[in-house]
Amino acid sequence: MGRRAIIMDRDGTVCEEVGYVNHVTRVRLLPRSAEAIRRANEAGFQTVVVTNQAGVARGYFAEQLVDEVHDRVREMLAEGGARVDGLYYCPHHPDVGAPAYRKVCDCRKPRPGMLLRARDEMGIDLARSFMIGDSVRDVEAGHRAGATTVLVLTGYGRGEYEYQSHGWSVKPDHVVDDLLDAVDWILSRGQDPA
Repeated sequence: MGRRAIIMDRDGTVCEEVGYVNHVTRVRLLPRSAEAIRRANEAGFQTVVVTNQAGVARGYFAEQLVDEVHDRVREMLAEGGARVDGLYYCPHHPDVGAPAYRKVCDCRKPRPGMLLRARDEMGIDLARSFMIGDSVRDVEAGHRAGATTVLVLTGYGRGEYEYQSHGWSVKPDHVVDDLLDAVDWILSRGQDPA
């Protein structure tokens, strides 16, 4: 049996949603993210971030910048006593970009490819894990991977939930204000992460 994980979207869930993060100085953690991830770490969950980064395909920035942004995210989390165990991104877009990046892939959410890759590389039991995000794409990716899903109302979450959820084909298992509330809800369920 694999380990349990808390898998999170990046922009709008862990970090502020600012549009395309085309410079490392634009990345900022949401106020309670470090505390949320620290609690997940202390409870023994693997912590994973999965993020669509189509700005690479669109030519807005290179993959090197995505790596630099993720290094900065790790630094900011460490300052708050937290860590992520895995960080995955999809640089593709189905309709635009250079041929290497313009394709229909299995990693771009709402497809579950990043979650499946994390499962395979990190030994995660997705059926005992959670996907947290601010978009129906995150919820759908989590459902497709077999994880319990939590929608946060940060980022695009509140607008999507209030104005678009009536048309969603898949619904989140739980809805909360932010990442810390999501982690607290997960921890309140009282199941051993090992």
